[in-house]
Amino acid sequence: MTLVLITALGVGGATIIGAIIGFLFKEISHKFSDIVLSFAAGVMLSAAVLGLILPSVEYGGTYGVITTVVGIFTGALCLNFIDKLVPHLHKMVGADIENHNNANLSKVLLFVMAIAIHNLPEGIAAGVGFGSGDTSRSLIIAGGIALQNIPEGMVIIAPMLSAGVSPKRTFICALLTGVVEVVGTFIGYFAVSVSSVILPFALAFAGGTMLYVISDEMIPETHAHGSERGATYALLVGFCIMLITDVLLG
Repeated sequence: MTLVLITALGVGGATIIGAIIGFLFKEISHKFSDIVLSFAAGVMLSAAVLGLILPSVEYGGTYGVITTVVGIFTGALCLNFIDKLVPHLHKMVGADIENHNNANLSKVLLFVMAIAIHNLPEGIAAGVGFGSGDTSRSLIIAGGIALQNIPEGMVIIAPMLSAGVSPKRTFICALLTGVVEVVGTFIGYFAVSVSSVILPFALAFAGGTMLYVISDEMIPETHAHGSERGATYALLVGFCIMLITDVLLG
């Protein structure tokens, strides 16, 4: 339980680390941001497949693959539904959220709220991993999510400051997006701990949400500013590092 608490705080705290970087370097280049986000996407892709989806098949028994497929699509559809309500990173960027001089406060706050809402299922994914009892893979999953949260925290800061939000309130907003992820981690952990029957579905659901985030949000965002080649290799590096780590820890 202590490890889950530390991990939850680490996953949520990664957003705060990103926010601090955003305060220190208000004009972070797209290329740097895209490379970091792509690396995180590779880590998350490896974590989703090796740490969530394949274990889901294993725990599911004879018909485990059916449960896994249903869980993956349920997770993806859940995030798709959330996207219908509140758009996320690349959609908001497409709406000129990064045009700091003309930033509209309501649009910026919607942007921050979108990040907070999307952080909930990501936190649940981290918690479900621990519920499976495989600590090493769970840490890999949490690490991938935490890496993704750093650039997310970075992009919150400049638009809010430009919209006239005070530095103190900006930091509090960033903090709240991280708190949502901490809450999600505990929800995922306790849900699986209460009933091991739902473990295969929960693992697949968490894997589906991660695959959705990677494909629908992270990859389009990292390929939107002319850094496609570097972003692609960064993703491969992240994936292979986590693959090697999983083999060594396994």
